[in-house]
Amino acid sequence: MNILDWFTAPLSYDFMVRAILISGFIGIVCAVLSCFMTLKGWALMGDAVSHSVTPGVVLAHILGLPFAIGAFVFGVGSVLAIGFIKSHTRIKEDTVIGLVFTGFFAFGLVLISKNPSNIDLNHILFGNILGISTSDLIQTLVIGIFTLITVLILRKDLLLFCFDPIHARSIGLNVDVLYYVLLTLLSLTIVVALQAVGIILVVAMLVTPGAIAYLLTDRFDHMIGYAVLSGVFSNVIGTYISYYLDASTGGCIVVLQTLLFVMVMIFAPKYGLLRKKLYR
Repeated sequence: MNILDWFTAPLSYDFMVRAILISGFIGIVCAVLSCFMTLKGWALMGDAVSHSVTPGVVLAHILGLPFAIGAFVFGVGSVLAIGFIKSHTRIKEDTVIGLVFTGFFAFGLVLISKNPSNIDLNHILFGNILGISTSDLIQTLVIGIFTLITVLILRKDLLLFCFDPIHARSIGLNVDVLYYVLLTLLSLTIVVALQAVGIILVVAMLVTPGAIAYLLTDRFDHMIGYAVLSGVFSNVIGTYISYYLDASTGGCIVVLQTLLFVMVMIFAPKYGLLRKKLYR
């Protein structure tokens, strides 16, 4: 099989065309937010919110509601819970995050165990982009576009908040509002990515593209460009690879992203390990 056939053969199936297009779009949304998450150092926060949406997804299945509604409600709920506990107790933020996300995730597992006939645990945990329905596709597009537009409008404020929140406060920005806006955008992005990689792997899509771009450039505009390129490439090619290997699509996407990160970590022209070794 030549390279052209490798790319065109899966396109004869409608489900593969749909999966490739939506995975590319999800790659863009996750990559853009990933840059802010990397600058802010919120990898653990992304992991917390992604696990906290589990009971919302399960309840949405049970009640026959769109999964996006349940995921968003519990995602924002976890954010509010983390903020409330952090501001009203002496417990540090990382401990609060661990308490909240494990509690929410465990609650979701209890709901799954009580309704095993109605819910496919694998689809919730690992995604099901090859079987995405039209309604879920529309939800993903609407939420993703809204997230991108919001980031575009608030880009400068969010960037300053992530880079230097003290300076942001000193010039009159409401950093508390920006804190919850960014966490709300995080919740929305997780809802977008759930179909592709599921709850377990979604944090990788929110961290890896930004980490890759961070090693390649010092300019934020370029960082977003590199993150989007790596996100779209890994999502689309990962979907192709999963087709030929008959393997988990989400798993293939995240493994490819990780391999890209390792390559950049070693060969990045300025911050790569090889460059540092030669410099020494």
